[in-house]
Amino acid sequence: MSVAPVPPVADRPPTIRPSRNRKLWICAAVALIAVLAASGAYVRANWPYRYRKIHALLEDVLSSHVKISEYHRTYFPHPGFVAIGLTLRRKTAPDLPPLGSVEKLVVQGRWTDLLLLRRRVQRVDITSLHIVVPAIGSRANQEDFPPGSASDFDGPETAIEHLLIHNGALDIMRKDGGRLSFPIRELDLDNFEHGEAMQYEVDMGNAKPSGRIQAHGTLGPITAKDLGKTPVSGDFTFHSVSLHDVGDIRGTLFSKGRFKGTLSAMEADATSNTPDFAVDDGKATAVGASIQCTVNGMNGNLAIHSIEAKVGKTTIHAAGAIAGSPKITNLDITVDGGRAEDVLQPFMRKEVPIVGPVRLRSHAYIGPSGEPFLERLRVEGVFDVPTERLTDKKTEKNLSAFSQRAQGKSQGHGDKSDEESDTLSSIKGMAQIRNGIIRSQHLVFQVAGAEADLSGTFTLHGQVAHLVGDLKMESDISHTTTGFKSFLLKPLAPFFKKRNAGAVVPIVVTGSPGSYKVSQDISHDN
Repeated sequence: MSVAPVPPVADRPPTIRPSRNRKLWICAAVALIAVLAASGAYVRANWPYRYRKIHALLEDVLSSHVKISEYHRTYFPHPGFVAIGLTLRRKTAPDLPPLGSVEKLVVQGRWTDLLLLRRRVQRVDITSLHIVVPAIGSRANQEDFPPGSASDFDGPETAIEHLLIHNGALDIMRKDGGRLSFPIRELDLDNFEHGEAMQYEVDMGNAKPSGRIQAHGTLGPITAKDLGKTPVSGDFTFHSVSLHDVGDIRGTLFSKGRFKGTLSAMEADATSNTPDFAVDDGKATAVGASIQCTVNGMNGNLAIHSIEAKVGKTTIHAAGAIAGSPKITNLDITVDGGRAEDVLQPFMRKEVPIVGPVRLRSHAYIGPSGEPFLERLRVEGVFDVPTERLTDKKTEKNLSAFSQRAQGKSQGHGDKSDEESDTLSSIKGMAQIRNGIIRSQHLVFQVAGAEADLSGTFTLHGQVAHLVGDLKMESDISHTTTGFKSFLLKPLAPFFKKRNAGAVVPIVVTGSPGSYKVSQDISHDN
């Protein structure tokens, strides 16, 4: 029996055996597939951006019935969703007009946050958010949100890294059917999260007076049980402010400042500049001011600790408050060592009638908006211009001549030239402003040799005066004029002469600055 020869070892086919590394790779791939499958199953079961979850979440957070026109989920490059055409209505009153609307809501997360089960959203974009606040006293305003829906809110449980609102608007309805509109160009919130402080940046418009507000700072952590105690701080600018929006005043204001404190008590200081301030048809005047105040952001009340307004060489000091619903303003105003021409210029169409130092003490009340500014303004005060000069040269010359005659001097008495003979006079008294009319009682005007005690009115709109009173002179009545009139008045002097004094003549002052007329008032008892 023959045996087949065994081939040499070198000629045998090699035995194929999987390498150790290849086995490891296979095991890893199988494990990865298992993990991905399990993760996929878990994500499918717990996907946070499903419509039913998001819709319920929005209704809970906004305490409203929310209708969404279109909704779809996104997966790459970021997990999230897009919602279009959101409408918000009161759950308790679905028949009333909507509380607000959103044109588009985009939410983006991160896959790592989803897989690591972190409650975090990378970005929320809201386009064309429109919120409507019903008028006070209306049925819509009286329909409350569900109890506890806002009182316990201190930030979302899911952290939002960036929340952005573009082209939004806040409308506050008024009883008369009008509205105050606050356009929101951009609102950015960073680190919006339960129990944490957030950073904000806002660019929006103001309703009245119209202007642009830009601010940035920090807010929070939100104090849910007492929102007013929530910390807040920041810097702001308020520019292109149209003062004409608040009544019979004009000018464009720019202001900047900073604030710090809580929502119910923000300590703020600011400066402002208005290069063209004027009242009614008055002359445009540069006014700079600074203010220190406490702002209650919960109700809009303002406690004014100090205002310093600079007009020309004059500094006006004020303190008071803006408070109530609707808002009214009360200010105590003082001027020490100021100039009469600076104070008067914003009120005067033409040249101010007098120049000289002035002292002023007054209280100003400004009623709720809705009426013209001068109809809302009420002022009570006393003033003293101890050494004034008239700005109208013709009137000043006539006053100088009258002063000399009232002292019993002949015209041309003295050695001063016409340009050097300006007569110093003084004026002081009490005044009040109501409905654009200045009323005075015992307005005392003095010039060397004579004194007038006048009462009457001066209209700010037409700038027309009507004052009546008594003119007291050192000399007799014949010295009030010259020539033949003086000769005719001499026999009447005893009738106007008072004991131990010269003549006392009842007079009336009428006209407007630059064209005042003083005449004897025969109907007025002296």
